[in-house]
Amino acid sequence: MLLEVVGLSKRFGAKVAVDELSFSVAGGEIVGLLGPNGAGKSTTFLALAGFLRPESGTISWSGRTLGHDRGRSIALIPETPEVYPALTIWEHLVFVAKSNALAPGWEKKAGEMLERLGLDGERDTLGRALSKGMRQKTLIAATLLADTPVLLLDEPMIGLDPQGQRELREMLLALRAAGKAILISTHMLEQAQQLCDRLVIIKAGRLVAAGTIDELRERVGREDAEELFLELTRA
Repeated sequence: MLLEVVGLSKRFGAKVAVDELSFSVAGGEIVGLLGPNGAGKSTTFLALAGFLRPESGTISWSGRTLGHDRGRSIALIPETPEVYPALTIWEHLVFVAKSNALAPGWEKKAGEMLERLGLDGERDTLGRALSKGMRQKTLIAATLLADTPVLLLDEPMIGLDPQGQRELREMLLALRAAGKAILISTHMLEQAQQLCDRLVIIKAGRLVAAGTIDELRERVGREDAEELFLELTRA
């Protein structure tokens, strides 16, 4: 049970956004994808989820190469939360349940997620009336309900209140224990250090380092997470 990315490249005209990037995420593992602004993190996520077509590279899950239908295996929560303005929060979950042919009984799980995220009293609120944080929580609930084996989260904590951040962390740890492969992009180094089993650090679309936080500290000789990150991404 392994998400394996080999030689992933994506260009926008003359601009190379992702350059022969290779890494893996095992089932039951949370990996942090870190890098400075413009490093190619969001482009990598969009390519993995099937929203961008890479120039080259392969993406496989559990030994099977994923094609244009990889959205059935990989789900993305993007950095900018967009929801359907004319659907209520609950209708978003109904849409996910029907489009993924979820087994009967999904309503109980959906209701529990809304309660944990503090949305149970807002389930009939239209998307156009939601704050950014509530849109983020709606996407989190809908994506987790789909129950794909691979989850991509691009800056998932931004916009969430402290309670929402705590609940999301607990949900992610439970999903890791259930065998999900989870890839998180974040600039919150302390949270990455606490939550992630390994880190993959990129700059200008290229891999510059990968390993556990202790392995990277030993490699660079820095204990502080911020100093470690700056040293690894130094020009």
